Amino acid sequence: MRLGISQASVSRGIVKLREHFGPQFIVRQHHGLAPSELAIKLAQASAEILLPIEKVLDAYLDFEPQQYTGKITILVNTFLLEFFGPELVLQLRRSFPNATFNLSQWQKDSLNDVLKGNVDYVIQLQSYQFPQQLHCRGLAQLENVLIARKNHPVLSKSSDWESIHHLPIARLYLDGINPNKGILETLYEQRGYKANFLLTTHSIRAAVALIKNSDAILFSNRYVCVNDPVLSEYALPPTPETFNLLDINGLYLQDRRGNPLTQALHQSIQTFFDSNSLIKGKQ
Repeated sequence: MRLGISQASVSRGIVKLREHFGPQFIVRQHHGLAPSELAIKLAQASAEILLPIEKVLDAYLDFEPQQYTGKITILVNTFLLEFFGPELVLQLRRSFPNATFNLSQWQKDSLNDVLKGNVDYVIQLQSYQFPQQLHCRGLAQLENVLIARKNHPVLSKSSDWESIHHLPIARLYLDGINPNKGILETLYEQRGYKANFLLTTHSIRAAVALIKNSDAILFSNRYVCVNDPVLSEYALPPTPETFNLLDINGLYLQDRRGNPLTQALHQSIQTFFDSNSLIKGKQ
């Protein structure tokens, strides 16, 4: 049997073992060197100790998403989960056909669960502040538009500030953005107007019901009106570029950056966003 190491290295190793365990640890016989009973038992014990380590290494080096049978836990911004949840779970199912999934909305105590290692992946808006224990990766950008009913009496003619400032607004709560100090209020105030919030809600369906049956408008993503025959998207009034886009980030614990499950999960989620024609790739 060839060990792949030099005779000198073997000799040095034997000398060190004899120094530690005594001269009878490895004995010289007429046909060469032979291990003592202690040496044999230590070798067997070492193999048993190394077996779990070997299994861990094999799991990392030979990880196959298609064969993974564990549970995958993902937390998603409420707003994004309502938009993308149905299609996202199908993408995950294709990538991990033998896994089970817990796909839940982000809540106020969710960060503790993430830091405890109970969550595999987080999808959240960039506006949400996270501690340094989490590694952040840009996934995509959502482009904002004005949403309202088709043939809107005002927007069908113009969507500049002077024309729309009096219109009632349906507003969606976004995690990480304080609705009492929102961007919309600032945009209106900077132009000498006061935003008229008729509805503030977590429910996209509630906001859609309102704008379908009134002159109210919604500043949001075109996902809201896709394939809806009653709604249309309209151009935003002149606004800063930072308002025109919502950045979507993927996050996971720093100590899982080399984890094969985490990397496969990120790749699957990134593929989902990259393949969506209504989403801009992360710049």
